Amino acid sequence: MRGDVQAMLSGSANMAEVGSNPIRLYQAVRTTFAVQMQDYRDAFSAAALRDSEVIINQLPANLFGYDLAEKLGVPYFSASVIPLYPTCAWPLPLFPQLPLGRLYNQLTYPLAEQLVWSLFRRAIQDFRRQLGLPPASYWGHFRQLAAQRIPVLNGFSHHVVPRPADWGDQVHITGYWLLDEPAWQPPDELARFLAAGAKPVFIGFGSMPAADAERLTTIILEAARLSQTRVVLSAGWANLGEQPLPDSIFKIGYVPYPWLFPQMAAIVHHGGSGTTGLALRAGVPSLIVPFAADQFYWGRRVVELGVGAEPIPHKKLTADNLAAALRLLTTDQPMQQRATELGEQLRGEDGVANAVEIIQRYLKT
Repeated sequence: MRGDVQAMLSGSANMAEVGSNPIRLYQAVRTTFAVQMQDYRDAFSAAALRDSEVIINQLPANLFGYDLAEKLGVPYFSASVIPLYPTCAWPLPLFPQLPLGRLYNQLTYPLAEQLVWSLFRRAIQDFRRQLGLPPASYWGHFRQLAAQRIPVLNGFSHHVVPRPADWGDQVHITGYWLLDEPAWQPPDELARFLAAGAKPVFIGFGSMPAADAERLTTIILEAARLSQTRVVLSAGWANLGEQPLPDSIFKIGYVPYPWLFPQMAAIVHHGGSGTTGLALRAGVPSLIVPFAADQFYWGRRVVELGVGAEPIPHKKLTADNLAAALRLLTTDQPMQQRATELGEQLRGEDGVANAVEIIQRYLKT
């Protein structure tokens, strides 16, 4: 069982991130998931799942997984790599942080829940009919989840997201869920670049699209020139770096971040939860260039922790403000020291092992 749980938890960190405010959340979820709805139904309808002993589900609003667990009569766990459980301490990370106090923070959670539920209510009701279950409440499963004190597994660190006082003991912060990768050897060209001078800065935006990849690459190249910084440039889904590059810029495709990030002077990235965790774990300063969703939240957290520069939304990124951030990241010694200390704390955690231990403890009770 441990191996299956490890694979599920580790892979979940790559789930697509959607929305950055209530309206964009609604639109993005509708666009992103509507075309996948039948795939989800087919996956949760698979005969192989009918002998499951436990259901662990990371889909938003506990879609499909809660219903399948109800049908099978097996324990259910809710999983997340973003702090989505309601609290008065901060708003849902997909919402803007406004100076409106605890009530605003608290209300963002049921609002988001109903936005998501309204999109998928019909599909869930159809799925429940398929399973032979009575219809779900018009308002969704949220009251049942709270009343049943469904365990929640959060795949991030309490050193990064301190536990709020109003979370119950069924809500667990395990540490980051990281995939064990075999020993990886870099290509000779990359090894020579890393050894040829001062530590470079990593710049890459993962699966984020770019309306004008050539312009974004030009901004990065000019910022590197202005700050006299060597750069490892990740092409990503935007296909950055298609134009000629100077010797101080090395373009990469896939390189394991756990191997690469500790060798960098700083990390510039989009702010996905998994990438943020790996950057912080590397013990070097970060700059988050958020595109959407929880990326803005992680950008704030990096600054609040004192381990990175102020986030620059991708639409506001320029050569000048990126160069200024690169200079700060590579020269601010107190920031570098705080990043080093946080990295040591995170490397001392084993999020997957902690999650497995929590799951097994529940199953024994």
